[in-house]
Amino acid sequence: MTRPLPLNAHLIDVGPLVYGCMALGGDWGGGPITEADIAHAHAAVEAALDIGIKLFDHADIYRRGKAEAVFGELLKRDAGLRAKVRLQSKCGIRFADDANPGRYDLSAGYIEESVTGILQRLAVERIDILLLHRPDALMEPGEIARAFGRLKAAGKVGHLGVSNMHAGQMRWLQMALPEPLVANQLELSLAKLDAIEVGTTFNDPQATTRPGCVAWAGTLEYAQRHGVQLQAWGSLAQGRFNDPAASPAAKVVHEIAEAHCTTANAVLLAWLLRHPAGIQPVIGSGNAERIRACGDATRIQLNRDEWYRLYVAARGQALP
Repeated sequence: MTRPLPLNAHLIDVGPLVYGCMALGGDWGGGPITEADIAHAHAAVEAALDIGIKLFDHADIYRRGKAEAVFGELLKRDAGLRAKVRLQSKCGIRFADDANPGRYDLSAGYIEESVTGILQRLAVERIDILLLHRPDALMEPGEIARAFGRLKAAGKVGHLGVSNMHAGQMRWLQMALPEPLVANQLELSLAKLDAIEVGTTFNDPQATTRPGCVAWAGTLEYAQRHGVQLQAWGSLAQGRFNDPAASPAAKVVHEIAEAHCTTANAVLLAWLLRHPAGIQPVIGSGNAERIRACGDATRIQLNRDEWYRLYVAARGQALP
């Protein structure tokens, strides 16, 4: 099925779905990865490849580095795997330690140090995309641009993107960059509607004063205007629509899934794919069977009525 693509899509050459690797690598504690962790990761990655996924999304903090490390082990064991995948990782979140609280750090030194660790864990010389994981209150666009320039010149990073940044932050950062930001990953699903709500309910005082809504004003439009690939983390809504009896919205999800002879998860992803911004859902499940079932999302296309039925049911009240 033909879907709209952002202007910069040719820079990353990936399909409509992304696999998020946060579920790989065992627990969040210390210690090395195990053979069981490797087997689990192998099954998940093979399932993702089976449904046509090319882009595999990491972050240096996932399982405290073990998600990248287990993927690196897969790359070592299968010489042909690297050619089949595009690798994306994120940096900028620092965990709390004995001296400091949890914080965000997009200083040049920390970005470059993080990329060194990412490459070592993934056992590669280059990642295709580096995302800045969270907006650092102290970030300086010029400093970030210089760090990216050095990483690019050294062949360590192909493209730069962001995560969890609104339109104003992307615009501000882009002013210092010689190349376009290629992606912005934010939470977006039928359970997290803020980025869409702010556009459709901007003239409704009750809606636009909700926490988290106004901040996203113009973000989807900016991405479409400037060719930034939107990626939706949390796209399966943490399973809250799995049970049709759980809510009126879940009932609608299952009714539409039945009409299309597909699964509820496929409908959740198809809802995102239907948006003209060309949103890429990030599938974060570690279950191989569930991953394969998500592939059906690219087979179906919701019509306008179905899209709005889901939207209005999920927001819980009529549009203004």
